[in-house]
Amino acid sequence: MVKDGYLYALGLGVVAAVAWFFTHSTLLVLLPVLFALFFLWFFRDPQRTIPTGPGQIVSPGDGVVTDAEWIETTLGTRLRLSIFLNVFDVHVNRAPIAGTVSSVEYRPGGFMNAMQPESGLTNEQTMIVIEGGGYEVAFKQIAGLLARRIVCNVKAGDKVERGQRVGLIKFGSRVDVLMPAEAELRVKTGTRVKGGSTVLAVLPVGEAPVGA
Repeated sequence: MVKDGYLYALGLGVVAAVAWFFTHSTLLVLLPVLFALFFLWFFRDPQRTIPTGPGQIVSPGDGVVTDAEWIETTLGTRLRLSIFLNVFDVHVNRAPIAGTVSSVEYRPGGFMNAMQPESGLTNEQTMIVIEGGGYEVAFKQIAGLLARRIVCNVKAGDKVERGQRVGLIKFGSRVDVLMPAEAELRVKTGTRVKGGSTVLAVLPVGEAPVGA
């Protein structure tokens, strides 16, 4: 459970107690109690089995793959996957590979529907780049129509393990993953993935250090 769930639930519990004290209305008490239960469920943080094979790149979040394409960047061709998280998905984000965080860049922006392709450019987002020892994998935490807060718990220089919890996007949102162009896809558009446990792609043996 992410601590935010307890904070929201506690606040709503206080509201329910005050409502009962002043009104003795079951309906007025029931509403905040139901919302408290929803937040406890929403901020769940289930344990995941992390794959251990060489060169495996795991999903940084739960959701559905909405796009998979090769794009041109200033650093050359990259494979980009977009994953949409709806309000019912687990919103804890995890590191796609093991390595060292080389940069964390926050960029303010709007709150367009995360299903729209342009949201990856215009919405509030944080880009996290991880150096895996000879290659880099980056992922963006992108705010959506309902997501109004991005939480990133790592900084440049931090060491991370594959599948390690690194942050959170509150409510509906999107995660983009940028990986080397030679990575071999293991998912396709429409695939439902789980953060930390679903393998998105695998780098050829010669491209990935053991344990990365």
